Amino acid sequence: MGNSFKSAQILIDSRIADAMRGRPEALFDLGVCYQTGTAGAGVDLIEAHKWFNLAAVAGFSEAAYARAEVADNMTAREIALAQRQARNWLGMTQRQAA
Repeated sequence: MGNSFKSAQILIDSRIADAMRGRPEALFDLGVCYQTGTAGAGVDLIEAHKWFNLAAVAGFSEAAYARAEVADNMTAREIALAQRQARNWLGMTQRQAA
């Protein structure tokens, strides 16, 4: 398990690094990882919604559909938390770019 987990974490980390550089496809990929539990991410719909939301804001058209699909399986409180986390991410990355 250790080796595959480590390579999966490297994949997630590299996607986050790409996302911080403003790459919409990286944001979308992270959403898929958390929606499906691939790349060692573990299924986390709040994280998935956050990443799909960020990808949609960045103009990745498929992300809005994926976000809606994930939202169907979430409570209003979970969606609100995901939206708050997305705003926090945007705030953090915009401060770093300034």
